[in-house]
Amino acid sequence: MVQHELLVTDYVEDGSSLYIQVEIRDGETELSFRGEVRFLEELLYGDLIHPTRSPLSDSCRTYSIGTLRKHFGR
Repeated sequence: MVQHELLVTDYVEDGSSLYIQVEIRDGETELSFRGEVRFLEELLYGDLIHPTRSPLSDSCRTYSIGTLRKHFGR
């Protein structure tokens, strides 16, 4: 079974924006990535989770988005 990992290393809330530093291990490719994603209100932005620019496998990208939404309640 493929197991992805996401670690929030830091975050800063600034008004309606939330900037999040993450480390993600893609269980499909066994590669690790580090970067920043951002919530603006309920919308989540960042190259790590972007549908065409993300280096993550589709399943890892979906896992990461779901995990961040659940963790931060957005």
